[in-house]
Amino acid sequence: MKYGFAERVKYMKSSAVRDILKIINQGNIISFAGGLPEESLFPVEAVDKAFHKAITTNNKTLQYGETEGVAELRSLLAERMKQKGLNRLAENILVTSGSQQAIDIFSRVMFNKGDVILTENPTYLAALQVFESYETNVVAVESDDDGMILTDLEEKIERLKPKCIYVVPTYSNPTGKVWSLERRKKLLELANKYHVVIFEDDPYGELQFDEKAAPPSIASLDNNDLVLYTSTFSKTVVPAMRIGWIVGPHQIIRIMAQAKQATDLHTNSISQHALIHLLHDFDIDEHIQIIRKTYYERMLVMKRLLDSVEIDGLEYIVPKGGMFFWVKLPDHINTKKLLNEAVKEGVAFVPGAPFYVSEPDQTTLRLNFTNSEPSLIEEGMKRFVKVLEATKQHA
Repeated sequence: MKYGFAERVKYMKSSAVRDILKIINQGNIISFAGGLPEESLFPVEAVDKAFHKAITTNNKTLQYGETEGVAELRSLLAERMKQKGLNRLAENILVTSGSQQAIDIFSRVMFNKGDVILTENPTYLAALQVFESYETNVVAVESDDDGMILTDLEEKIERLKPKCIYVVPTYSNPTGKVWSLERRKKLLELANKYHVVIFEDDPYGELQFDEKAAPPSIASLDNNDLVLYTSTFSKTVVPAMRIGWIVGPHQIIRIMAQAKQATDLHTNSISQHALIHLLHDFDIDEHIQIIRKTYYERMLVMKRLLDSVEIDGLEYIVPKGGMFFWVKLPDHINTKKLLNEAVKEGVAFVPGAPFYVSEPDQTTLRLNFTNSEPSLIEEGMKRFVKVLEATKQHA
């Protein structure tokens, strides 16, 4: 039978990362492909107690809740953000089913077909999926290690009149890049000058390896209600709770709440109440310190093995936080084809091309270092290096 799908379906794309995970989960493969936190670090006992407490101490936990999110949780989120210099009212916070839903609902209420979104190239793959599904025109801005190049950004703002600038400025996915403080301030200046909304996506901000080197969020520098800021507990507690949030201008958050009503009425109430108990009873900041230390050690193991590769033209960014290495290989290597050889050797990564808005660099790839113990990183990287060494024969 032929089904009459909506026209917008043709703009929906499958995630390259999810497709790769389906393949590698079928065999004995060491995966550096997924952006997964380490399961052994999940605070299982604390989460168990929090859910038990949520269910047994208050019947309203099992009832329908406010679309905006449980009021106490929003107050706790406002307090946590305040500690990071981001002073926002709890009433301007919308609790979402992960920060991914925040991107989707924002897109639904803000973008018409053909609206321009400016972003870096490469950028977060799942955000691109959302933007393309709403038939927007996503345009790449030139960037370097410090962030967007301001001359190119201003030229494109003037010429294209974008509806929004989407950025992941802190330990970004996929590059692990950290914008400089100067670029953050200049972005705000340009957004204010041309009246453009900034969407700051910050799922990795708390995973820094050096607290002193971490710049403030763009939202914390904003005094003109230009920035929407979204984050999540998926990387610091557990992904399965699906608790994220977005804070921003009151008018936008209000409309987003109305759109969320039509989507799912509200985010899972049990998870919200469990998170409240977790924030009260569990030292989440001490837990985050353990995560940072563990990920930093794993990053160093992967870095050491990348340094051992004797191939001219191999380059990578040393992560200052987050979960990924972004690697560029010599021009003769196509990482999509290289993945096939890597899987045969029992190791996997994500080719870089799907992260690009345009003009994808086929020599790039992303490696995740957070979801494998050091011994697995050692073995997996040995397999990866073997695959790279084999490319010398075709250079």
